[in-house]
Formats: sequence, C-alpha cells, structure tokens
Amino acid sequence: MTIKLVCIGKTDKRELENLIKVYSDRLQHYIKFELDIIPDLKKTKNLDENQQKSKEGDLILQGVQNSDFLVILDENGKQFSSEAFSEYIQKRMNTGLKRLIFVIGGPYGFSEEVYKRADSKISLSKMTFSHQMVRLFFTEQLYRAFTILKNEPYHHR
Repeated sequence: MTIKLVCIGKTDKRELENLIKVYSDRLQHYIKFELDIIPDLKKTKNLDENQQKSKEGDLILQGVQNSDFLVILDENGKQFSSEAFSEYIQKRMNTGLKRLIFVIGGPYGFSEEVYKRADSKISLSKMTFSHQMVRLFFTEQLYRAFTILKNEPYHHR
C-alpha cells in the first residue's frame, strides 16, 4: 500500500520542510509514503472563497482514483488518540487498499466535490494550526502510528 499526503501550497519555512522530510524518510522504513504538493493557485485576487475552493478541489481530485481511500483533514472530522489512529491505519491496510490518500486543504478548506468524494474525515485537534504546521504534525503522527503497530519504543505508553 502507498500512503500519500496531498497539500495545497508549498511550505515557506525551511525548518519545517526539514522536519517534515525527517518523518517522511523515517516512514519509508514501514510503507511507501509520498508527499504531493499542489502549487498555490495563481491570480486569486478576483476569486471568491468558493471559487478558490472549487479550483483547489479540482486539482485535488485530479490525482484521486476510484479505488483510492480519500481522507480529508478537517476541523469537523473524527479525533483519535495516537493508538486509535494506528488502529485506523491498520484497518485500512487490512482491506487491501492500494492507496490511502490524506489531504490537507487550502486556506478556506475543501470544495463540496471534495467533501462528497471523501471516504473519511479526521481532525488533528479542536485547535487551529497553520496548514504548514499540520503537515509536520500529521507526518509525525503517521510515523508514530507505524512505530505503535510495530511495538517500537518511539511511543511511550
């Protein structure tokens, strides 16, 4: 199985990029992991919020196949402990999926089309984080999930 994290816009902080890379590289030990950065939209000055979400949604859905399991990171999604998230990942792997795709939306969230296509919604916290920080937090939690599944000492129970 491949796990893919799709994000809108590049990270403008080198320190964050480096930390995300640390966890992305560590994940390769457990599973094929891909980070897909969709470039920020150009000329958004004349677009309202819904138009921007729609254009970003089209770009997100272009890379999604019918057989993919699509999970959006959304403030109204289900919250997990780290252990429960590792179980969630294990259940997805047990189904024989080829690709599990997680998506971090743009500044205004997701279009209705993305919400309709999503198979699941996850929230990392009730708090609000920058989209750049969410990439780091999510990548670290994904790594943590695999160390939990392998009973490795990274996660202290």
